[in-house]
Order: sequence, then C-alpha cells, then structure tokens
Amino acid sequence: MARKNKKTAVKGIRLEKYAAEGKCIAHLEDGKTLMVEGGIPGDIAEVFVFKNKKSYAEAKVLRIETPAPDRLTPFCEHFGLCGGCKWQMLPYEQQLVYKQQQVKDQLTRIGHIDLPEFEPISGSERTQFYRNKLEFTFSTQQYLSKEVLDAAEGAFIERKPALGFHAPGMFDKVVDIDTCYLQDEPSNKVKNLLRKLAFEHDLPFYDFKQQEGWLRNVIVRVATTGEVMVNLIVHHNRPELFLLLDALDEQIPEISSLNYTINPKRNDTIYDLEVVCYKGKAYIEEYLEHFKFKISPKSFFQTNSRQAEKLYQITREFAGLTGSEVLYDLYCGTGSIGIFLSQQAKRVVGIEVVEDAIKDAKINAAWNNLEHCDFYAGDVSDIATDEFFEKHGKPDVIITDPPRAGMHEKLVNQLLKMRAPRVVYVSCNPATQARDLQLLDAAYEVKRVRPVDMFPHTHHIENVVLLELRK
Repeated sequence: MARKNKKTAVKGIRLEKYAAEGKCIAHLEDGKTLMVEGGIPGDIAEVFVFKNKKSYAEAKVLRIETPAPDRLTPFCEHFGLCGGCKWQMLPYEQQLVYKQQQVKDQLTRIGHIDLPEFEPISGSERTQFYRNKLEFTFSTQQYLSKEVLDAAEGAFIERKPALGFHAPGMFDKVVDIDTCYLQDEPSNKVKNLLRKLAFEHDLPFYDFKQQEGWLRNVIVRVATTGEVMVNLIVHHNRPELFLLLDALDEQIPEISSLNYTINPKRNDTIYDLEVVCYKGKAYIEEYLEHFKFKISPKSFFQTNSRQAEKLYQITREFAGLTGSEVLYDLYCGTGSIGIFLSQQAKRVVGIEVVEDAIKDAKINAAWNNLEHCDFYAGDVSDIATDEFFEKHGKPDVIITDPPRAGMHEKLVNQLLKMRAPRVVYVSCNPATQARDLQLLDAAYEVKRVRPVDMFPHTHHIENVVLLELRK
C-alpha cells in the first residue's frame, strides 16, 4: 500500500457504517479510510483496493468473509450484475435508517446551516414491483460476470445478444434479464416475448460500438389503473417490426397503448423523435388521489406512483395553503405537484423547460377541470423574472423540484429577491439541495425536513424541506 496507485486485495476489513452513494466506510491497519462498494455495515470482507489516494482509498468487496448479523439473501438472481437494487441484502427497516442518516449528514456537512429536528422518513409500502416505468436495452454484447470469465480460464467465450439493463459503467454491454422485480406484469412478459421472437426470427440486436443493428430498446409503463404502455424502439423500419408489434398485441392483451419509434441516431433519447401509436390509445391514465393524469410516451412522471402520492401529500402539508395563495410550481414537469396542490391555492403557475411536458400539464389541468392553473414552457432560471412575476402575480408559496443538479444559481438569486413567504424544496439529491439551502439561508430559515423513500433497495432518496422567510 506504499505506492499511491498500487492496486491490491486486503482481507479482514470490517465495514463500519454507510457513507454517501451506498458505500461503506472502513479503515486499513494504518488508519487510512476506505470507501467500500458492495457491502453492508457489520460485514467482514476481503476487498480489492482500486484507487489509493493520499487521504483515502476506494475499494470493492471481493468476498464476504463473515456476513453482518442482519444480512439477507438477495431475492433477485441478477443481484450484483445489473447494478440496480444494490441494497437487497439489507433489511428494509435498516435501509430507511441509513437513508435518513444520509440526508442528515449531507444537509449538515454541506449546508452548514441551522436545521430543525428531522421528521421520520416516509417509507414505501411496496419494496418490489413499485416502478411505473422501465427501459430495457437490446445489445449484441451480453455482460459476462468475472466468475464466468475466470471459469473459462482464458478460453474464448462468444457473447450472445442480450435484452436487459446496461452493466454498471458499460455503455455497450447489457445484463440479460429474465425476471425483474421492479415493475408489475406484464413487464417481464413483454421483455421475454420480444427476446424469444428476436431469436426465433434471427433479428439483429443493436451494436453500440459499431452503431449498427436493429432492435434498440423497449420502454414499458404500468399504471396503478392497470393500463399498460409499450414503446418498441428500433434503428430503422423493416417488415419484422409489425410482426413483433402484432405478437405483443395478440399475446399480451393487457397492453392498452402499443407504440413504436424509429431511432437512427447515435444516442438513445427519444424526446426529439416521433412516437407512432400502433394499437390502442396514444397515452395511459394515472391517478394520484382523485387527480387524473395523462401519461404519454415522452412524459416525465414520478417513477413510483404510490409513493409519489405520499411525497405530494407531504409537500402539500408543508406548503400550508389556505385557498388565498398564488402558488408557483417550478420545474413542474407535467404539472403533477401543482395540480395535486391546486384545490388549496387561489392560483397555480407552473414553469418547465420541456415543451411536451407543458402540453401534458395543460391537458392534465383540463382533465381535472382546473381553470386557475397556468403552465409555461421555458428555462426556469430565465423565465422567472421580475416581469413574469409582475404579470402573473407575486408568489405566496413556491414549490421547487429541480433535477439532480439542483437549482441554477440565477434562480436562487431570483428567489432571494422575490422573498415569497414560504418555499417548499423537493429534491432527489440532498447534496445539491444542501448547497442551495446554504445560499437561500441569506433570507430563509429551514423549518421542516422530511425524507421520502421512492426507491427501495437503492441508496437514492428524496427529501422535502420547508423554508420560511426570516422575520
């Protein structure tokens, strides 16, 4: 361990506690801190040190020598390969404890501001089959585990085509997934039928390195209403496309919206492409409480519908609306938060950069007979100006739900200038939220904090913070 970049295996490492991003803290004999992937607190493990810096080192678990007393056997056969659900070996109650601590650590360590006592984390009733959207990828390059490669002892192994999830950190290799526990059926039926038909008809999977092939992705959405949307994405048109679509339609009658997209680009994004509805409706419907939402193929919607309802209920509680307030919903997406809070507000103004999302937000408002909700397309940091507030009303309450990067500093400065009495900050990244809270501390005081777990068996966590203008 003397040389800075030396890579080595070390036995007998006790994992002590969780740090950020689901890594565990441990220590070498000389006291150097290790950030370890792939274990839980209480494990004693042999680890591989792959990055050795002056003040700390990074490692991954090679072998569990003595498991932690509360370690569970993962329920998924693909655990450890696909990169998702990394905490299956940890009891859910413990996951919630660590997530709560993660939020507290980041807001304290990064924010350096006065904080109230944190409210208990809101856990998810479902810890399996909770996602309403999954995207599976076709690839010519199946990911092979280290164990498989080691067993081959250097012999050539032909990589078969695969349909599943990208292996962690690998854009071209895909873990072939049989059963995934993240989404209700017919999700697995759709995926497995497409794979079966592709092999039977010798249909080419896409090669990400060579940028050639045909089958690219399939996106499946399953709403709590029971409606199902499928979007099959291929590189170019060919007759077999309709063979696959007809088979999905005939063999999986649960599909209520069957679509396809032609994507000849180098990247996988479909937001600038036409989605063609082949059978059924061009959208599905979802409900949060009694509010109805239109979910189109390009719509952004909270991935865990049932837990989104809890998240929005907490947001509504923190907002403290009485019916007389002008409410601004920044980064509003398809308008779900603003609409969910609309019955307690005098007026709702939503802002979002994605124009298609704003179109859906307006439709969602109309579906719910809300005439006092207005939505505008544009970059929040550009559109939320003095002139905009003058025209649409000064906000009494602001809801901000930014992406993982947090709020643009320009918008933070605008909020400080506008001085709305209350701001409710909904975040999917407590680290960037802490940074923004430190900036807002110039005019606002944090009054309430409550984490919400949207993604069981992962280290990801949402957090809701209420700020009130200092008097």
